Amino acid sequence: MIREGKRYPTEEELDATEEKLILKEPPVEYGLSNPLRYTYADYMSWMDDQRRELYDGVVYDLFSAPSRLHAELSSTLIHRMIGWFIKKRKGKCKVFHAPFDVRLPKNGETAWNKIYTVVQPDICVVCDPKKLDDDGCIGAPDLIVEVQSPSTGKRDLNEKFHLYEEAGVREYWVVFPKEKTTVFLLQETGKFDQGTTYVYGAKVESTIFKGLEVDLKKLLEM
Repeated sequence: MIREGKRYPTEEELDATEEKLILKEPPVEYGLSNPLRYTYADYMSWMDDQRRELYDGVVYDLFSAPSRLHAELSSTLIHRMIGWFIKKRKGKCKVFHAPFDVRLPKNGETAWNKIYTVVQPDICVVCDPKKLDDDGCIGAPDLIVEVQSPSTGKRDLNEKFHLYEEAGVREYWVVFPKEKTTVFLLQETGKFDQGTTYVYGAKVESTIFKGLEVDLKKLLEM
């Protein structure tokens, strides 16, 4: 386990392994309920199969299906491991994987036309049943895991980092397949800490779920 001395990797580190972030606005014919930013009401009105997210009213398209490794780590291995851990301890928390909408409202606003952020984390754990409804989750999950891919790496460590921090996500994992995993914990100040990085092959430990350890290398070799 290595304690990082910075909050984010350098631009050089990210550019060496990831492509530049691609931002694509939806066609103007989608329509806007607000002339400046898209809302969850707009998001729900788009009748197509395109997956997308809203970050404070800005649309980010999720362009392609994840790689096999990405899918294996997120929807299969990590999802099952966390779910198994909670079930074994008879916990009440629920584990979800993408596509699953998480709405992150501000100032207690829950109306569809007042919500400007909707994300689809690779994995999220929700312990408060009041946050769950037929449309997904409204409010911050307790734990979010994002598995990196070339088109989302900078996004997960910048835009999403700040969105999750502001929303109050208690623990945030950023997984670089076969490289490392960094775990950020929310502090009493409302800010994430500097992050603890676990090299590939080490057990990634959760703080909010005592006893939860995930060895990605061992899981992939099973």
